[in-house]
Amino acid sequence: MSQPVRLPFDPIARASQLWRERWGEESHASSMATATSIMRVQQLLLAQFDAIAGRQGLTFARYEALVLLTFSRDGRLSMSRIGERLMVHPTSATNIVQRLVAQGFVERVPNPADRRGAFAVITDAGRAAMEAVTRDLEAADFGLSMLDAEQHDVLFGLLREVRVGAGDFEA
Repeated sequence: MSQPVRLPFDPIARASQLWRERWGEESHASSMATATSIMRVQQLLLAQFDAIAGRQGLTFARYEALVLLTFSRDGRLSMSRIGERLMVHPTSATNIVQRLVAQGFVERVPNPADRRGAFAVITDAGRAAMEAVTRDLEAADFGLSMLDAEQHDVLFGLLREVRVGAGDFEA
């Protein structure tokens, strides 16, 4: 994983200052700075997670699918259920599963209730890869070791409010 550029200033704080100067004190400069910060943190975390998952030949998205299958009752889910739970387009879910099949981490088996559909079933190799990535993510504290337990709770609560407000799920 490449290290982020280390600037001598916070570019998002600077953008917020310039935003206020350009559009005034009544503008939504704080919202812009917060949203931009969330997106930057997402970039940083995803780069770290992809690097960790990459040690097992995975991306973080494929790792998430393996975790989802592991958490399912029978180690199998339909493509539509995978897309729904990962909150991705069905085409993206199918692509993720196809790549996992090619790696031997998942098998596609016919869905007896839907002749056109299939289940994704996690293999032993998929479980082993998922467990290895999980150990490494746990060891890295999911890239958030700089936060204490109370900060985690506060941040999760704030981000949950954003998700509820956006209609991400029923609260």
